[in-house]
Amino acid sequence: MNPTQSPIQNNASSNRLHTANSTYLKQHSDNPVNWQIWSNEALELARLHDKPILLSIGYSACHWCHVMAHECFEDEQVAQLMNEHFINIKVDREERPDIDQIYMSALTAMGEQGGWPLTIFLTPQGDAFWGGTYFPKHANGRLPGFIDILQSLGTIWKNDRERINGNVTALKTHLQNVLTPEANAAENDESIFQRYADTIARRIDTTYGGISGQPKFPNFPFMSMLWTSWKISQQQQHHDLFILSTEKMLNGGIYDHLAGGLARYSTDAFWLVPHFEKMLYDNAQTIRQCLWAWSSTQNSLFRNRIEEIIHWVTSEMTLPDGGFASGLDADSEGVEGKFYVWDQSEIESVLGENAPEFIIKYNVSPAGNWEGSNILHRLDMLNFNQEENETLKPMREKLLSIRNLRIRPGRDEKCLTDWNAYFVRAVAEAARVFDRADWLELAKSTYQILIPEQGTAISHVWSRTTSKLPALSSDYAALINAALSLYQADPYKNYIDDAKSLLISLNQHHLDQDGDYRLTALDNDDVIFYLYGDQDEAIPSSTSQIIEACTRLALITEDEALLTKTNKLAERALGRSKHMAYGQAGILNAAVLLLDPVKLVLIVEDTEDELYRCASRHADPCRTDIILSRSQASQQPEWASFLSLAGERSCAILCRNQVCLPPVYDAADLEKLL
Repeated sequence: MNPTQSPIQNNASSNRLHTANSTYLKQHSDNPVNWQIWSNEALELARLHDKPILLSIGYSACHWCHVMAHECFEDEQVAQLMNEHFINIKVDREERPDIDQIYMSALTAMGEQGGWPLTIFLTPQGDAFWGGTYFPKHANGRLPGFIDILQSLGTIWKNDRERINGNVTALKTHLQNVLTPEANAAENDESIFQRYADTIARRIDTTYGGISGQPKFPNFPFMSMLWTSWKISQQQQHHDLFILSTEKMLNGGIYDHLAGGLARYSTDAFWLVPHFEKMLYDNAQTIRQCLWAWSSTQNSLFRNRIEEIIHWVTSEMTLPDGGFASGLDADSEGVEGKFYVWDQSEIESVLGENAPEFIIKYNVSPAGNWEGSNILHRLDMLNFNQEENETLKPMREKLLSIRNLRIRPGRDEKCLTDWNAYFVRAVAEAARVFDRADWLELAKSTYQILIPEQGTAISHVWSRTTSKLPALSSDYAALINAALSLYQADPYKNYIDDAKSLLISLNQHHLDQDGDYRLTALDNDDVIFYLYGDQDEAIPSSTSQIIEACTRLALITEDEALLTKTNKLAERALGRSKHMAYGQAGILNAAVLLLDPVKLVLIVEDTEDELYRCASRHADPCRTDIILSRSQASQQPEWASFLSLAGERSCAILCRNQVCLPPVYDAADLEKLL
């Protein structure tokens, strides 16, 4: 160590990622680049050395992140330029989605298409001035070379800083307007929701489902909007497009037909060729989407896929200390998809006399359907047949046992609180619908490790041993929604108490003076903006999750003050959403349910009651169920009056917008109402 330098200054001359907990950051810990972890200390380094920051954001399962790492960050020549001209910071977007959103917004404001790896150049104060995504080491005719970019920006920083300062000022003003807009509250108007839902419906591919064109993403916020539109306005076309999209997606190559689980997206327009990474959040959301599809169609395909996905998560994603890993890489042995694809000859060798049937059903050919190999799919299946599925099951299991001998894709070991909470919610809801005690136990045990001991804060990355990152508002919202779904599957008051406590903590750390929630905790000072978290990505926005969580909690606890606050929160979010180019479906979905809140009060003594089972079969995210015993109902005046009518019978009361229908006492009558 140079004795004239401070410890902070010396950090600039070494790769600090060996101290990281993130799988993605550890993957870069042997790079010759002097990587820093995002922190106030790293920003101070840039100020001390008067160097711009090269910020690289990605995630462990990202294919192009790995490509750029091999071509650039592992290269001594590139690393020398990076270390000479920049303070280099590496961020795992799943650990810090707030930082990712800020700088991805900066990139799109520059007129560039977003994606990962995100490569963005900042002033020492953290303000963006230039960026892109993947760059090769040398120019390839389509993209500039990373070496040329580094040399050019390094020179401009030294010799023409005013040019950079002009970019910074304009861009920062634009970002402030985008990420923290000042907007008037807007009326919560169902017609706005319906216009947006109609727009989505017009964009759906009527042959293969999903948004037309390529690539094709599951897009849970859009699918939720179609479903919600059908539930509140009975638009049958929206229901049918939802079912078509879900069915085609689950039969495509994007779905792993051997082990279960959905890949992040399809690179084509018809769900055949996946980008092979598999993420926990996609699969949690797919379980819920399948539940709604099953409740309206009783199609066994959806039940089977739920069973397969839950089995895949528990088999391949379980972490040693509990909870579930965040994702699996697309690559194995440096080749994308190698773990998942098949040659026809391999299948013939493994299945023998059964091979011809399997080859026909899963569209296998000698030439293959992707780069000379076969991605298994059933896109041509007209109707799911349970008997046929059982016949094929031993063949799938045999192939899976052989596939499991291959070198596996890498696994990102992070246990993210919000993603695990999405899975808890999905499994709790599935357990209720299908009366699966084992799934309920799985949801409860996972939930218990995520909920902190009294007096301790939750963190965004859960771990028994390593340092923890501060929670985001999405972590609190996801846990509240998980607690409420657990309550509905296992009606104990403790879950309601947990939800109330989580809301108090959310308010303490994320609620601003205007009554809105910021994604980053307001007591965390390492960001240049405290964004709201209004914009959907593959997951509904944090703001929309908070609105939904508060609405459900207010209805279950009969908290009129909370319901009033939630209405105002939604109106302010709707006002901001008018200024958003995209990503507002989640806010619209959550807000529209406040216009005519639907709740079902079940006064039953246990979850085996026929009324409870009937309600459970009708999975409906637009309805909030309140489960009370007779003694609990007798202590609440609004429900006690129904007990004298019911006598000793169980009863169900359906209410819409604070107006309740007469109680029903048997499942057949409740079936008609639902």
